[in-house]
Amino acid sequence: MAAEFPKGFLWGAATSAYQVEGSPVADGAGPSIWHRYAHQPGHIRNGDTGDVACDHYHRYEEDIALMRELGMGAYRFSLSWSRVLPDGRGRVSPAGLAFYQRLVDRLLEARIQPLITLYHWDLPAALDDLGGWVNRDVASWFADYAEVVFRALGDRVPMWATLNEPWVVTDAGYLHGLHAPGHKSRKETPLASHNLLRAHGAAVERYRGLARGRIGIVVNLEPKEPATDSPADVAAARRSDAYMNRQYLDPLYFGRYPDEMAEIYGADWPAFSESDFALIRQPTDFLGINYYKRGVMKYDPAGIPEQAALTRPPGGVYSKNGWESHPASLTRILRWVKDRYDAAPLYVTENGFAFDDPDEAPPAGVDDPVRVEYYRGHLAAAREAIAAGVDLRGYFAWSLLDNFEWGEGYSLRFGLVHVNFKTQKRTPKTSFRFYRDVIRANALL
Repeated sequence: MAAEFPKGFLWGAATSAYQVEGSPVADGAGPSIWHRYAHQPGHIRNGDTGDVACDHYHRYEEDIALMRELGMGAYRFSLSWSRVLPDGRGRVSPAGLAFYQRLVDRLLEARIQPLITLYHWDLPAALDDLGGWVNRDVASWFADYAEVVFRALGDRVPMWATLNEPWVVTDAGYLHGLHAPGHKSRKETPLASHNLLRAHGAAVERYRGLARGRIGIVVNLEPKEPATDSPADVAAARRSDAYMNRQYLDPLYFGRYPDEMAEIYGADWPAFSESDFALIRQPTDFLGINYYKRGVMKYDPAGIPEQAALTRPPGGVYSKNGWESHPASLTRILRWVKDRYDAAPLYVTENGFAFDDPDEAPPAGVDDPVRVEYYRGHLAAAREAIAAGVDLRGYFAWSLLDNFEWGEGYSLRFGLVHVNFKTQKRTPKTSFRFYRDVIRANALL
């Protein structure tokens, strides 16, 4: 029997600006931290950059046609802050804003709802030169940028997300130096995390006076469990849960950080004012959850910052980048969010699998059965969460297109649509057709 989803369930797919658009400094756009970081030798696998990516900046109409073929009800994409405001603040680029106006108009003509993410990791380089996310003024800079696009697009865009995965922004970008801006600082990391949340709150506050749609935030979550029953592993899993999951949700819903954060950072953990938490705790209209894998953690005194390390349980199915396919943990994390925070409604805003697809699509097409089974299992897990009382109202596959996958360049492919990065030819994969059938039926067949 088909596992049906609720009537009106929102089906979509997601991308982000630097990963798909290309032309990062075209038409007067300013460079972002990712444009600068990718052009510094040694940062990206194979020396790849997002200069062309999927050329979505020029090929968006072709991509919208693919969205229509897929049957998507919504397209989640991000704006390039420095495409709209080349210096990050002040002067607005008419050409940059016009691109997003055209994109939104074409989506609406195709009866596809835009869900815009304001920030998906590409801070304007000019603001990074002023301290970036470590500078407290960044919250007001972000709110000012948000107001520009709310005024330009708010009458046509019904859903907005302020931030995408603030944990990745700070853990990879400020602590481990694996993402732009490439810092390695225990002192900067909690400050950047806090200012991201302050910026979120400031943008929500600004939105309430300007538009009438819905606004929320997108976080990446994974259940943390100990590798063994040893007290050391149990404590490591608890710290890891606080660091990745509760560090961002507790301030949003409870107005405080988990107690473990002071334990994790020690003398590097700063004090924060109640007024900051009042700003962070602005009521939101939905919570987006990006889920890819669970975290089975062991104690590791060298594991920065929470003295924990991810393990790889034997016998599992793993993606090309080593992520375990574990559908049951999607149900678990959705139920945990409902039970701990009473948060609703929820959307799965990213979920996907990097399979070892070829660089060139064979004449017979791209068959990706492992990805199909990943989606099948995770959609069943989402349906199970709904049956358990979770108010889940939509699901977005990651990603619509193979794209620039940050530090891995073009070596990882998550797309439902294969992209030949030499010719820009798009080829729907078997997983595209599978997802299309699910959307048509509003059910897992």
